[in-house]
Amino acid sequence: MPSPDPCVLVIFGITGDLSRRKLVPALHDLHRKNQLPRPLAVLGVGRHPVDEADLRSSVADGASGDFASLFHYVAADPAKGFAPLRERLRALWEGFGGGAANALFYLALPPGAHEPTVRALDAEGLCREDGGWRRIVVEKPFGHDLGSARRLNGVFLDAFDEARIFRIDHYLGKETVQNILALRFANGIFEPLWNRGHIRHIEVSAAEDIGIGGRGGYFDGTGTLRDMVQNHLLQVLATATMEPPVRFDAGSVRNETIKVLQALRPIAPERVAVDAVRGQYLASTIRGTAVAGYRDEEGVPANSRTETYVALRTHLDNWRWGGVPIYIRAGKRLPTRVTEVVVHFREPPQQFFEPVAAIPGETRNRLVIRIQPDEGLLLRFGMKEPDSGFRVRGVDMAFRYSDLMGADPPSAYERLLLDGLNGDATLFARSDAVEAGWAFVQPLLEAWRDRSDLPLYGYPAGTWGAPEAAGL
Repeated sequence: MPSPDPCVLVIFGITGDLSRRKLVPALHDLHRKNQLPRPLAVLGVGRHPVDEADLRSSVADGASGDFASLFHYVAADPAKGFAPLRERLRALWEGFGGGAANALFYLALPPGAHEPTVRALDAEGLCREDGGWRRIVVEKPFGHDLGSARRLNGVFLDAFDEARIFRIDHYLGKETVQNILALRFANGIFEPLWNRGHIRHIEVSAAEDIGIGGRGGYFDGTGTLRDMVQNHLLQVLATATMEPPVRFDAGSVRNETIKVLQALRPIAPERVAVDAVRGQYLASTIRGTAVAGYRDEEGVPANSRTETYVALRTHLDNWRWGGVPIYIRAGKRLPTRVTEVVVHFREPPQQFFEPVAAIPGETRNRLVIRIQPDEGLLLRFGMKEPDSGFRVRGVDMAFRYSDLMGADPPSAYERLLLDGLNGDATLFARSDAVEAGWAFVQPLLEAWRDRSDLPLYGYPAGTWGAPEAAGL
């Protein structure tokens, strides 16, 4: 990776959960690997005063003193203007000993704070590239539906041009998602088969074994379709199905991504009951422990219709994938935590061999791309069982990504922070991709909101979601 330019990393929400769990640990790992800019200042921004010594003490838990010394703080409220932020930035830039006045703004904030923060930055002139570059990173969710996403894009594009807006989707920062591109385009054995002539169907799944925790108030206004499918899983699907880019740069890769999202066949209102299943987890006992149902969680209304599980069947209407079903599912309180893409290949035109076990598809070829946990690949194929005549057993050839590195891969936020500092938007969502994702889910959101005849299925916590999804 190239060495980033000296800059100030401005984190709005420095004392929040995201900063504590993800951003600060990622920055510490980059610091330990000597990959951060030199010099660098991390300027936390919040509405209320915070003692810098206390801030540094909180981030230095187990970290070196020189890492903690990077952190600074300024109290600034967008409703009152960002003059204090501008003055503190100016002082930090001068402390660098001259040179470019570069700043990367990171919005680790609730969605409702995005618009006022950007407007306040713009009003103070901090979005203009005056003496250095200015970029902004914004966390999901980017909007609540198609209309709000378009309005929010307008706010950001009034202040920054598209090349300087980094809409983060941490799934794209995962090494295994990036490795999908290497798997396809760095090898001559996969891409010739990567089409409707050889692939039977594709699954994209994200299972979580946890519930919503203390996030009932937030999650009930969001749901799994918005929280997981519209952004994470559609981006993963686009990575797995895009055409080869003409070169590996931000513009070329994102041009192919948007083509996939534009080719997604929307689920028409009359098809919602046929091609989509939504569920909500019920109270259950998991390994001897009683688990509350979704409607019993703190902050969730007793009559909530919010989905904690969703399964979809759709298609990509293009030449490569025409006629190949795409299955997408995501849910909470499932038996395990796993995110993966499974590519199911077509069977030979004539089958001479008897499978060992009477399990449908046990010997079918499939490629499992495991995104998390235990990142890696698994290829299933049939082999003759010894001393059994011509009976075939399904066997797996597995690769763990940690075997390549000798350790677990770096966190997604390490890669994405470094890309933001370097100005590389390849792994970030462009405005047209965000809107295309919302355009795909919008008919479902409206149908589930407006039609009381569309069922919401219950499933016991700890099971594989609504059983009705098997009908897809």
